Amino acid sequence: MFLRRCARRKDGKNHSYWALVESYRTVKGSRQRVVAYLGDLRKGQLSGWSHLGRRMAKGERPQPELFDPPHYNEQGEEEWVEVDLKGVRFERVRDFGDVWLAWGLWRMLALDDKLTELMAQGREDVPWPVVAAVLVIGRFCAPSSELWIEDCWYGRTALEDLLGVRPEQIHTNRLYAGLDRLLVHKEAIETHLKRRLGDLFDLDYDLLVYDVTSTYFEGEAQANLMAKRGYSRDHRSDRPQVCIGLVVTTDGMPVGYEVFEGNRNDSTTVESIVEVMERRYGKARRVWVLDRGMVSEDNLRFIRGKGASYIVGTPKPMLRQFEKDLTGMDWKEVEPGVEVKLVAGPDSHERFILARSADRREKEKAIHERCCDRMEDGLRKLQVAAESGRLKESSVAHQRLGRLRERYWRANGAFEVSIRQLDCGRGRQRLEITWVRNRGWEEWALMSQGCYLLRTNLKEMDPAKLWRQYVQLTDAEWAFRIAKDELQIRPIWHQTSERVRGHILVCFLAYCMWKALGGWMKAARLGEAPRTLLDEFAKIKSGDVVLPVRSSDGQCGKTVRLRCVTMPDKAQKVLLNRLGLKLPQRLRRLNIDAPTAQVQENVSAP
Repeated sequence: MFLRRCARRKDGKNHSYWALVESYRTVKGSRQRVVAYLGDLRKGQLSGWSHLGRRMAKGERPQPELFDPPHYNEQGEEEWVEVDLKGVRFERVRDFGDVWLAWGLWRMLALDDKLTELMAQGREDVPWPVVAAVLVIGRFCAPSSELWIEDCWYGRTALEDLLGVRPEQIHTNRLYAGLDRLLVHKEAIETHLKRRLGDLFDLDYDLLVYDVTSTYFEGEAQANLMAKRGYSRDHRSDRPQVCIGLVVTTDGMPVGYEVFEGNRNDSTTVESIVEVMERRYGKARRVWVLDRGMVSEDNLRFIRGKGASYIVGTPKPMLRQFEKDLTGMDWKEVEPGVEVKLVAGPDSHERFILARSADRREKEKAIHERCCDRMEDGLRKLQVAAESGRLKESSVAHQRLGRLRERYWRANGAFEVSIRQLDCGRGRQRLEITWVRNRGWEEWALMSQGCYLLRTNLKEMDPAKLWRQYVQLTDAEWAFRIAKDELQIRPIWHQTSERVRGHILVCFLAYCMWKALGGWMKAARLGEAPRTLLDEFAKIKSGDVVLPVRSSDGQCGKTVRLRCVTMPDKAQKVLLNRLGLKLPQRLRRLNIDAPTAQVQENVSAP
């Protein structure tokens, strides 16, 4: 579910409000429906902040003050001054709302305290935990390079007020060093986040979903031994890459990740990731959900030997073993257009779940028809070339047929092709090329379209429940989509191995903040898609209200700068109310003496 801002004009006035919209599947395709229209919280309702706090011990409950900027003077008193209205102006506009929210999420996950504990403080001007916060907040709010953070981004945000770090103190050397120092504590950070996210959102770690993706480099990355050319999910086989294996819960909350060589096969990563998770979080009995690309008998034997369970996809050819079950009865509908059936395996240790989808059937049918038509067109061209005498060599004809089969591999079994060298030529013709339709293949294709097979060693007898657990693999795929599109993990510009790992760790932490915000929105009944919320908060700015002050004799003596935050509009107030947050009105007050232009922090309480 996601938020949609709506507007209407009534009684001569413009009104703005929020609709909570849900996407769902039907037999006619994807549709959207409005679940609720949102306004302020009613009496007796709990905000999302209150929902989070109820799940935690009293000493660890998140407090709204996590999101407030530091107070520079708590005992400041009200002060009256006379202002010259002609000289009032607004200066130094900065992005506030998005970085304010991100800084609060960073502290809600207690990453500031954990990194302060892990990263020893030396003689550096900016503490390393603060450098790490800048890197991750930059990746969360406006993902780009470290150079861009220094040159463009940091100076235009209000992080100077939130963190107390001046823009000239943020430069690439310090940011690169921050990547190196952060990477050393990767395992401790993952362990901390598993506990913290589990406490905040009451997570269940018995069912873990694992998937692998790749991300490519700009440059040759010759200094990185892990950068290899391999199967690219980004369709960039021309670039070296690394593979990333991510473990998430059924809610898509991250548990941990590992980085592998770019040419590593997915199935060879399973043992590594299972051993890492057991070493880090214990050997409790868990259920692993894996894609069919990771299935091998050695992997399944390894998981069973660990006392764990699995639900995995299987290669398409394995459906042939259950041909009789495809036409049988006892199918159970789990959602519109999707049916499942539990069937017995070759031994008593495993069960198989047959599934068939109407949408998938139509898609595969269209693909098969298109490939068959194009394959047949290619065969006709071969035949015409042979009859005209342009194609005379049998070896050349087989090469061209091989290229056709490679291009339209889905129709490989649809035709039985014969290429025969003629002993006596027919005019200029030296080859005879004929083909016939393979009726057995067409019957099997028609029967198996839209069907797939799952495999498990769980004792659960309800195929619908097993299917729902498997389709949660889409949570891992969605996590990769967020990392690649929203957080821009690709392409990687760093060239050395350690910097690449540091870059991926920063993206992982930003993803943890993204999911924490999604979980918080879910508790506040705002859906689970943070992008709209983050865009709305990014519209909230901070700036300096400059007030020329008159002295008692009527002369301008000094200038007062009030660093304030813009007032949210009505729709933004609804979001803040639902989340349980109160936006600060003032950050600080600066008195500037006109003759000397000296700045003093003499701040009244906001």
